[in-house]
Amino acid sequence: MAVRENVSEVREERQALGRRLREVRQAAGFTLRQVAAALEVSIGTWSAVENGQTRLSPERLEAVAALLGTDSDTLRGAPAEAAPETGWRDFPALELDAPLAGALEAFVELGYHGASIRTVAQRAGLSVPGVYHHWPTKQHLLVALLDLTMDDLLRRARAARAEGDGPLERFRLLVECLALFHTHRRELGFIGASEMRSLHEPDRTRIAAARQEMQRMVDEEVAEGCRRGLLTTPLPKEAARAVVTMCTALPQWWSPTGPSSPEIVAGQYVGFALEIVRGPRVDVANAGG
Repeated sequence: MAVRENVSEVREERQALGRRLREVRQAAGFTLRQVAAALEVSIGTWSAVENGQTRLSPERLEAVAALLGTDSDTLRGAPAEAAPETGWRDFPALELDAPLAGALEAFVELGYHGASIRTVAQRAGLSVPGVYHHWPTKQHLLVALLDLTMDDLLRRARAARAEGDGPLERFRLLVECLALFHTHRRELGFIGASEMRSLHEPDRTRIAAARQEMQRMVDEEVAEGCRRGLLTTPLPKEAARAVVTMCTALPQWWSPTGPSSPEIVAGQYVGFALEIVRGPRVDVANAGG
């Protein structure tokens, strides 16, 4: 348990530092590309730092502090004005810079390999050099979108899980969270499900590990529910994987113009998930919160 808590603390510290780095960089008027170039790292690597996905050495922290006109102690401390965290059920409009928004639209419509930088530029309302000014390759755009996807999903899933009292309630909340995310954020969810194969190493392994963390949360609650006799599936690991796969497939068919809202779908999927793990029946109409 102590090891798990220490890992969680390290992850939270990295995420907090990443948020502060992003805030200070933006306040100083630097782009991701400018910081990455100055530190002689890839944009994908620096995006991972700002998303709390990778470690920043003390030497590099000192270097970025000097670049941004501050000091490492300030970066390690609390931000002057932290942005308010939204609840895990709240989905404000997604705010992306123009190249990322154009890439997301192009990748969803044409697929990663079918979309060119010219296509991305057209969707973004920019010239091709305008896109390259901030993003050196199409791969960097994909990495940034998948980092954003997993960072947002895991933050919401941890918050949802923390609300639960016991494995059954935590399982229900995790399923609700997954269903809400993959409807409200269906474009990001679609890219996350369809374009992992397009990632290059080491980003593929790193982002796959984040996906495995999401699966592990559900695995643990199903296993504990079975241990306590609350769930009766004879195949807890396989059942948990079926539940997550069912939720991540939502972007393939759900549409905001359809008859069911994300909240209705989430309630239905909680019911479906409980059937899979052989849990107690619930009022499906109210299960989505």
